[in-house]
Amino acid sequence: MDRRQERIGRNEALYRSINERLEELNDTFATTTGTFSVVCECGDRSCMEQVTVALADYERLRADPALFIVRPGHDMADVEDVVETHGQYEVVRKRPGEPVALAAELDERSP
Repeated sequence: MDRRQERIGRNEALYRSINERLEELNDTFATTTGTFSVVCECGDRSCMEQVTVALADYERLRADPALFIVRPGHDMADVEDVVETHGQYEVVRKRPGEPVALAAELDERSP
């Protein structure tokens, strides 16, 4: 894996970690509305865009460490593929090999 791909993976993992904290903070609101706001999990460290995600969808996506929630157009085509489109966000899957291994290694929910 080259340095750029590793940087992208680490940035995405950082945003995913932030979203884990947001989920904890938004627990009350998510219970009422079924949704909460998350930060775009793209590889651009300067991106701070937010999207609203259904709690059930967030949990489904977080069950797979290779999946990330990004704003449309924020995918990094050399390390991931868009696998779902949901209006204000897309879901990207890290490509097999080193990108997926890094995503799993940095995933707080992975054993």
